[in-house]
Amino acid sequence: MTLHLDRRMNQRGITRELVELALANGSWRGDRCILTRKGIQALIAECDRLRRVALKALDKGGLVVVEADGAEITTYNLPDRRRH
Repeated sequence: MTLHLDRRMNQRGITRELVELALANGSWRGDRCILTRKGIQALIAECDRLRRVALKALDKGGLVVVEADGAEITTYNLPDRRRH
């Protein structure tokens, strides 16, 4: 991080996390990485979708997927170890 970037971040209330968010999810146009309002909304929608899926997995107590040679073979809920 350059001194210039650090100063501008402080002046504008932009944290390092926000810069990393833009770099990870923005689109490059020349030497600029731009994270638009529309891009942020899409990112939030994806986070919401991922949260819903994670909550479903949590309701099942976890999930196991068996794979061999790059092919998924079977899947099942994670067994509750307290029952054994």
